[in-house]
Amino acid sequence: MTMNPAELKGALEAIIYAADEPATIEQLADAVGLEKTAVRAALNELVASYAADERGIEIRAVAGGYKFYTKAQHHEAVRKFIKSLRPPLRLTMPALETLAVISYKQPATLPEIQEIRGVNCAGVVKTLLEKRLITTAGRKQVIGRPILYRTSKEFLMRFGLSDLDELPSLKEFEQLARAALGTDEGIAPVEPGSEAAVPAPRAPAEPEETRRAAEPPVEHSDPATDESGRARRAASEGGS
Repeated sequence: MTMNPAELKGALEAIIYAADEPATIEQLADAVGLEKTAVRAALNELVASYAADERGIEIRAVAGGYKFYTKAQHHEAVRKFIKSLRPPLRLTMPALETLAVISYKQPATLPEIQEIRGVNCAGVVKTLLEKRLITTAGRKQVIGRPILYRTSKEFLMRFGLSDLDELPSLKEFEQLARAALGTDEGIAPVEPGSEAAVPAPRAPAEPEETRRAAEPPVEHSDPATDESGRARRAASEGGS
């Protein structure tokens, strides 16, 4: 396929706009039938052209590919518009805290997550899976082979990260989450009786038989023996 520079940039722009997922250099090169070096050069020019102040959107490298994003200075206007169309993604604070644990410890098993948070996280993890913010990553090779969890490509896109190396400090994570979810309204309140407030499972109590076997034996006196002993002592004292 023969294209002049303007046509190539136009084709790349259209592909990135139409793609649901970030378009990689390999995908773009295959689509236009050109070498990756030529595609990368044209893409760099396209990215630079969208960086101009008068543009409301930009092409950003994210999750290993390229995707259109609105610029930060227009987020408030876009947020109001989107809010009028559909409810934003909402997470409870326990879900957000669980997502942070998975983000910084991944891959992590449910018992490891619960050990860090100190509460039962099974329901929260299920919610994060349903919202496609995390995904499974095989099983840990230990007794029981628990499932491993890690963040997903959807997580990277939601938070505007190209890869996990761009994760901020744990202290800054909540601020990043609020920006990605849409101010404090993206943080849903915890409902009474939710799974987030349920303590993590404790070890079962010892059976009564086992506990009794471990206790030292208690000596019991024989009433008959005690009575004869007292009689002998009384006779001895009377004859002295």
